[in-house]
Amino acid sequence: MKPTRRSLTHFLHLLRALVREPSVVGMEDAFFRVLRRELEEFPVTVTRYQGLLVAQGDDPESNYLSAHVDRHGLVCTGPREFQYAAFIAGNRGELNGDSISEQFMTIIAGRFRGQRVQAHAPYAGTYLGQGTINESYICPRRKNLIFDIDGLDFLQPGTPISFVDRLKENDGQISAQLDNVISVAMLIEMIRLGFRGTAFFSAGEECGRSYRYVAEWFQRFDLKTRRLIVLDTSPFPTTNDLSVQNVVLRNRDSVADFDPSITNELKLACDQTKISYRFKDEYVVEMNKSREKQSSIGRTELGRLIEASGGEITGTTLQLPTSSYHTQTETANLSSVHAVLCLLRVITGVA
Repeated sequence: MKPTRRSLTHFLHLLRALVREPSVVGMEDAFFRVLRRELEEFPVTVTRYQGLLVAQGDDPESNYLSAHVDRHGLVCTGPREFQYAAFIAGNRGELNGDSISEQFMTIIAGRFRGQRVQAHAPYAGTYLGQGTINESYICPRRKNLIFDIDGLDFLQPGTPISFVDRLKENDGQISAQLDNVISVAMLIEMIRLGFRGTAFFSAGEECGRSYRYVAEWFQRFDLKTRRLIVLDTSPFPTTNDLSVQNVVLRNRDSVADFDPSITNELKLACDQTKISYRFKDEYVVEMNKSREKQSSIGRTELGRLIEASGGEITGTTLQLPTSSYHTQTETANLSSVHAVLCLLRVITGVA
């Protein structure tokens, strides 16, 4: 699939703007206000809840789509002390070794040297200053990434620090810290195109909390569904791996089995539109056959949600293949972006 540059112009303009906005995990309030301003341009009802922004069209129970708003960043935890925000002490209960983020922590520890970062007021998002990462390392006692930063000595504990990020486009690929902002942009693009269902924008996914906010919304209104589609990125080792498939599907994660009917519906839509796909859980199982160190198939928001609701809220995931996961050079093919949007339009009936 080769998208025309014109077909993605509006999407890329939106994504470029959103990438510049900070949304450090656990401190997403300022980004929620940015999203509200974007969404109120369209004929949808926008409601804010704790950890959640919900946009509903005129047929809200027809389809449910979900994206996460948080991105990785740092938080000041003491004098000249900065830690990886997703793994600070408040989230220790989520760290049991089988998440993709934890497994990638050791890999990405040395990638941040020389990276520019900027600090913001926790709720208002007001710019406070900029610095440069000298070094990052894993503290064996705290089991977290610790950062040495020049230029931000004045910060108080609790201040979020985001990576200075800009969207780059080159030779049919885009790169930035795409996870999770690209999923947010795709959901807004679907609303612009006429999506009539319910769209969730949830906080705290990188620290394993977002599913609680979505679960509580369904429970608040005594609703159930088997048609929740969660958008996300899916990491692969190299950019060469990105061309093997346009999109990534899943039968399950390490927590729960996904709904087979909506998963198969997506698979059939791929076949009909000639979009190539790969099942990530099957891929990981196959790769583990030749690996000495086994990889997890990962925990997802959806798996946690299915487990927490006893299967009353279920669905499947639709993931964008990327490389250089959780860095400012995370890369995706524009053809894959186009494919995800195409599938979403087919599955939700957006003309």
